[in-house]
Amino acid sequence: MGLSLSAWLYSRAADSPPSSSSAFPPLAVPTCSRLAVTLNSSPVPPGDSRSHWSSVHRSPHFLLSVCKQKVTRSPVELSSDGVRAEMGVKSGLHVWEVLWTPDHRGSHAVMGISRQDCPLQASGYNVLVGGDAQSWGWELKTNQLWHGGQSLGLYPGKRRKCDSEAVDFKPQSSSPPDTKVAETPLHIPERVLLVLDADAGTLGFVVDGIFLGVAFKDLPRGVDLFPAVSSVRGGATIRLRYLNGATCDPPALMALCGLSIRQFLGQQRQSQTDKLPLPPFLQHYLLSSH
Repeated sequence: MGLSLSAWLYSRAADSPPSSSSAFPPLAVPTCSRLAVTLNSSPVPPGDSRSHWSSVHRSPHFLLSVCKQKVTRSPVELSSDGVRAEMGVKSGLHVWEVLWTPDHRGSHAVMGISRQDCPLQASGYNVLVGGDAQSWGWELKTNQLWHGGQSLGLYPGKRRKCDSEAVDFKPQSSSPPDTKVAETPLHIPERVLLVLDADAGTLGFVVDGIFLGVAFKDLPRGVDLFPAVSSVRGGATIRLRYLNGATCDPPALMALCGLSIRQFLGQQRQSQTDKLPLPPFLQHYLLSSH
């Protein structure tokens, strides 16, 4: 069966669609199997409480929707405003989806994570998430990373080669804050995935389906960490959804097999799993787990 499956997959390799015009594939960083399986797993139900913005820990200038998955900033001048998720995590690997239309970002549009006591409102126009030692943020317009009130350079940086899938990834190389950067910032689309590995103490992002590597490392362990955003743009609407997570245990063998098959099929051929020469049980697993 394994040989026939391999022959079926490779015979259709030429059917793969041409590469996208996205600027992010050349910046892809290899993922460990734990993250790869998590990113390719079915999302949890939309109403999960980990998808909620906090009704308490937010600037008064952020209006919360009834479902608590959407916040909208009021048109207030000379104010920087933030909001964090209702629930934080202390352990495990977790992925959230953040939807934020580029036209509604303006300057100082930041997403990242915060500890429980991160400031969520300040006078003037500033980077709020990443503006102190309690938070870590990625400014979407300039692509700059922020922590402790300082810019730590551009993200993503150049792609790093990796000898093993299981190695830990280091933060992207970046220019010192006082170095003039000649690179044009990348246009960040509406949908960004926030990837927090609370066990490893790292934060990274996925854009256009591409993992861009670790943005921050050495995050505090054993304390609650929350997805957070900050904005100065009136009318900015930001949605949050918790997608999936994993413990520190290695992925199940069946999950790894399913991942391998889906990667060979490609995004455009996921509906062709019923044509694979597989037993009915495996067919059902592929259809029900994605």
